[in-house]
Amino acid sequence: MQDHASTSRDERLPTGDPGLDDILMGGFLSRGFYLVQGDPGSGKTTLALQFIQRRLRDNARCLYVSLTESRADLERTCQSHGWSLEHVGLLDLTQKFVALNENPSSVYDPADTELSEIVKAISDECARTRPECVVFDGVSEIRLLAGDPLRYRHQLLMLKEFFAKSGATVLLLDDRTQKFNDTQPESLVGGSLVLERFLPAYGRTRRRLHVSKVRGSNFREGYHDYEIVTGGLRVHPRLVAGEHHEQFARELRPSGLTNLDAMLHGGLAAGSTTLMLGPAGAGKSTVSMQFVVEALRQGHKAAVYAFDEVMHLLIERTEKLCFGKAGEFMSYVNQGLLHAQQIDPAEMSPGAFAREVCRAVESGAKVIVIDSLNGYLNAMPEERFLTTHLHEMFAYLNQNGILTLVVAAQHGMVNAPSSSGEIDVSYLADTVLLFRYFESDGQVNQALSVLKRRNGPHERTIRQLTIDPRGIHVGEPLRQFRGIMAGLLEDERPGDSSAKTADHER
Repeated sequence: MQDHASTSRDERLPTGDPGLDDILMGGFLSRGFYLVQGDPGSGKTTLALQFIQRRLRDNARCLYVSLTESRADLERTCQSHGWSLEHVGLLDLTQKFVALNENPSSVYDPADTELSEIVKAISDECARTRPECVVFDGVSEIRLLAGDPLRYRHQLLMLKEFFAKSGATVLLLDDRTQKFNDTQPESLVGGSLVLERFLPAYGRTRRRLHVSKVRGSNFREGYHDYEIVTGGLRVHPRLVAGEHHEQFARELRPSGLTNLDAMLHGGLAAGSTTLMLGPAGAGKSTVSMQFVVEALRQGHKAAVYAFDEVMHLLIERTEKLCFGKAGEFMSYVNQGLLHAQQIDPAEMSPGAFAREVCRAVESGAKVIVIDSLNGYLNAMPEERFLTTHLHEMFAYLNQNGILTLVVAAQHGMVNAPSSSGEIDVSYLADTVLLFRYFESDGQVNQALSVLKRRNGPHERTIRQLTIDPRGIHVGEPLRQFRGIMAGLLEDERPGDSSAKTADHER
């Protein structure tokens, strides 16, 4: 066969998914010889068909050679994604493979007869159709027929040489069900992709891929989450904060609450991360939404991701306490200024969530709320990587001038002691707002303080926080008490020397 002269060896062929194109620095190399490995159900066939569908849009001639899935199987897969095999050359060798294995009575070695017949069938079909794109779904079957590591390697080399002469871009699919000790096909191919799937203790199947090699090309290393959705694979490239640096105005974003802004000397800085830390119900989410509301009123876009609270409750509370009237929340959503999304951590991978956040930034959001970090932790299949993952995300947001508000609930209701099982991410935050309960005059009250602020001065006082039907109120400094942060309160008002202790200390 003749080489496809119109196609350069350095040309990139889109895979059909922008995320995978990004990982491969533009797509598969034209005339490349790629191995796609993965356990059954990891999406190898879907990836191959997705690539073929993309090549058909460029009027490329495509051939799918199958030793594993029949035409009916492939048609069902295509129908589930809204695709068609109408313009795809399909060489279905499944029946030939079955027939060969059902006829063991032969004086010849199967590798000499059966493999030869399969290779000849492929050669004849390629000579007839002259494909520019070939998918060979049957590496495992070739391995079985070869029966010997040396013969198996020889057959792969023959296929590689044959397809190299044809000038086609080739994807070999391998389900990794059979192995020849140390004899693996990765060394024979120009590029290798590995697809993995695993089941967490709860929730949907998690999938991730990595590129182990691409000769003559750079690529994004590491694991990348992906999903199988209607339309094919949706790949979420690993977020690398160092690749994103944008110029932005170093301005303060106020809350709209006079005393809270006074505590922060004007507000929270753009391009910083703030941690709202405290026990459940202390007002963290409500105060974070107050910053969102003020940003919206100033004409800035915002995005809110709720892991713990259902959306209608978030809308109701925000309209009642922050806006002061019904209908305002949805009006900003309808104008495209506010993106509010409820996240189910059992259904969404960390990579998918990071991609959602990136989309919000690309659409112009200036304030982003993650409520809460506890829910985000549940989305992580391996907790030991949480801080690294969060570090990349916070750095990315900071470098794009975003004010990021992260809510984190501590264990305990009053003094909220830290738990040895918790992951401390306070060092990742530029600002920490600390919420506490305290008892006074027979009532449970809330207190608010600024625990740290890297990028500017702040008040060191503790103020009372009141959330009632009238809205959010931050009072004057609580100078008459001490021990609020520790949960052991002492009243220092003149004429009252008695000590009042929080209920949980009694």
